[in-house]
Amino acid sequence: MQPEHEHDPSEHGTSAVIRMRPYVAPRREMSVSRRNFLRGSGVLMALPFLDSLPAWASPAVDAKPAESNLPRKYPQRFAAVFAGNGINGNHWWAKGTGADMELGRTLEPLAPLRAKLNVINGLFNRPAVGVGIHPGMTGNILSGMPLMKGAVLRGGISLDQVLANRVGEETMQASLVLGCEQPITGYHETNFSMAYSSHISWQSADSPVPMEVYPSLAFDSLFENRGSNRTQSILDRVQEEASRLSRKISSEDNRKLDEYLTSVREVEKRVERMRGDQAKAAENARDRGRPLIVMNRPDNGLPEDIRDHMRLMCDIVALAFQTDKTRIATLVLCRDLSGLFYPFLGVKKTHHSASHDDQSEDYQKIAHYYVGNLAYLASRLDAMPEGEGTVLDNTCLLYLSNMWSGTRHDNTKLPLLTVGGLGGTLATGRVLDFGGAGDENRKLCSLHLSIMDRMGVKLPRFGDADQRLAGI
Repeated sequence: MQPEHEHDPSEHGTSAVIRMRPYVAPRREMSVSRRNFLRGSGVLMALPFLDSLPAWASPAVDAKPAESNLPRKYPQRFAAVFAGNGINGNHWWAKGTGADMELGRTLEPLAPLRAKLNVINGLFNRPAVGVGIHPGMTGNILSGMPLMKGAVLRGGISLDQVLANRVGEETMQASLVLGCEQPITGYHETNFSMAYSSHISWQSADSPVPMEVYPSLAFDSLFENRGSNRTQSILDRVQEEASRLSRKISSEDNRKLDEYLTSVREVEKRVERMRGDQAKAAENARDRGRPLIVMNRPDNGLPEDIRDHMRLMCDIVALAFQTDKTRIATLVLCRDLSGLFYPFLGVKKTHHSASHDDQSEDYQKIAHYYVGNLAYLASRLDAMPEGEGTVLDNTCLLYLSNMWSGTRHDNTKLPLLTVGGLGGTLATGRVLDFGGAGDENRKLCSLHLSIMDRMGVKLPRFGDADQRLAGI
């Protein structure tokens, strides 16, 4: 749970207290009993799909007999990846199809994945247009519901949590909601709560899902890693069971298992370097009598180098999907009104300040950097074999921002990408332009409905849309 706290949010804000109820994902005992695990002292390590083990008996994964020639159906996954304050529109473009698709400078990191990419132009979130800059453009980007101004939070349940309530029934954790920047509180000059600027995942109309911003805690949640054993290596604690398992599975599955365990070890080492920093920060905050959340990086225990932070969070999402810990994730790389710095890019201004000159070379570097993080996550999933394809082939990564131009605070169209084929239900390698389709035919929530349809969640309407996005 995020603590109650006070904070002066930005040059536009006033201080206030935001109180949020804790979000506790329900335990999935029936699903847990059907999964394959490695167990150790104080740890539970879910395994990736191994074809030589009995299939996990759930509606999303066919338990085909060994003698059957029918293909196994693997689970579909969805992740929303968000970076606030728009892009440099001069370099956000694509043309052509498939492996021959040409990409603008900002999208170049995705070049190896062009055949699995969709660049979707011209969509907009109608309830967020004309209501006020920043928080009013952000808090409903995954819900499409009007936001209430003033002291009372009011919007709508978000796309990821609708999926989590249905698809999440088959996994240990309904969803994973991560962030790389602490949320801010208070009110914007437009009288919208800053909670809308910080949170895109909402479990109900009045309650955001708290983001986990600490990599060590996000990592621990994947493996039920609790208590005094947290400082001991997870792999050391499951080594005996892993050795027994390796003697029972095929050589191909042994290769998958080795790659998985190697990935876990690599992530674990990087997390451990940060665990101590987090503990020291919490102790220092107590000594100073200050809430940890109001302290600046790295005094708040977050990694000083945001490159390490974002890569780790991408790795944690990838591991969660690989092991079917969850099939739904939300990753806020940077929030609206972001205060992050980019010295490694040679950019002196903070993210928000740089966005006010969105056609500058500095802001192109920032937008390119964030697309690079999406490409990293997509590549990690694409390197994980699953059946005849990869985990990415069974996933939809939805990448979006809350506005097109930070200079003009223009959200009449949004930068938007999808990567992955969602189990063969989503055609890829395309550039789709809805800019001239008319407002009724270019709603962001129509895309949300289309994604939900493909994941077996069929609703008559969602947010401001009752029609699916044509041609998607």
